[in-house]
Amino acid sequence: MSARVLPVVEVSGDALTRGRQYGEAARDQVAAALDYYAEAFGQSSGLTWAQVTDRAARWLEPVRAFAPELLDEMRGVADGAGVALLDVLTLNARGEVIYDSTFARMSEDEEPADGCTSFAAVGDASGDGHVWAGQNWDWRAGAAGTVVLLRIVQPPHPTVIMQVEAGQIGRQGANSAGIALNANGLGGRFDDAVGLPQTVVRRAVLNQATVSDALRVLVRSRAHIASNALLTCREGFAIDLETTPAGHSWMYPDDGLLVHGNHYQAGVPAALADTYRPMSADSLVRVPRAEAGLRLLRGSTGPDESRKLIRSALSDHLGHPDSLCAHADPRRPPVEQWATLVSSCVDLTAGDYHVTAGNPCEQEYQQLPWNLYDGPHAPA
Repeated sequence: MSARVLPVVEVSGDALTRGRQYGEAARDQVAAALDYYAEAFGQSSGLTWAQVTDRAARWLEPVRAFAPELLDEMRGVADGAGVALLDVLTLNARGEVIYDSTFARMSEDEEPADGCTSFAAVGDASGDGHVWAGQNWDWRAGAAGTVVLLRIVQPPHPTVIMQVEAGQIGRQGANSAGIALNANGLGGRFDDAVGLPQTVVRRAVLNQATVSDALRVLVRSRAHIASNALLTCREGFAIDLETTPAGHSWMYPDDGLLVHGNHYQAGVPAALADTYRPMSADSLVRVPRAEAGLRLLRGSTGPDESRKLIRSALSDHLGHPDSLCAHADPRRPPVEQWATLVSSCVDLTAGDYHVTAGNPCEQEYQQLPWNLYDGPHAPA
């Protein structure tokens, strides 16, 4: 199969300028994202896109209060792409909108199975002595054409490289301070208090120059929905935080390996304990399968071999199509199908960032044109 290549976008300048550059470069992908979510939300909730964006407006003030420069960046994206600010805000809060209580027609069975599997391999878990982090990013297959690879040069903050849906200003990635953030949905409904969109929290994490400051963002901010954050830093430290509006739990690597899926692994929150069911049942398969495959990294003799072992581990098909390497399920309507959109593999020691455009079983890892440490705050 011929290699697919994801669009790459590089932006710099102040927040509004960065956003405009981003919106102009990804105008077609932003339009595709709006078309897809208008259809998806319409099918799941019966609401028009205007009604959906009206509900998303509730996040304007929380984002402005928490990180006004990120709201400016969204405004710039809207200007550059020729769309409205609320369109871009809705793309950034699409997960939060889905869990909004006003979506009365959405049942638990219709909630999104955001099936990501994240990992960190440090210390004894890495035979080549490098620090590795990455994930299979699984989401709606219809959003595949919206994915872009984004490099943001933003002194005095670290330079950030992320894989995002077009229009989003944050998701998963790594920065020039040697910090990687990988993330997974967790599910569960909490109170109706308005918290921050995950895209905003995650970007704020990646804007930090130290792992302590990155953790402080996660611990002190109140997100609107539950999400898992796996932080890995170049120095060989990794920690996983299961963050919810009702509190956090955390866990550390076991013999240098840490894998997280879409179920609560550090502890089910008290607010959910009586009725909790995993959002994605296949997460209970994906996590141990990823752990088994990634343990082979201990025998690696170099980065090239490590990438091959990681790709092999993340290409596991037990439970196909709802497997670690997820494929669209033809039993579901096209708008509801999901798959692995991107598999990522970041060498935090060397600064090399690798991705597949789609399933890792079908695509080789391709190295991005930028090194993580071509930016401020690069470790010595």
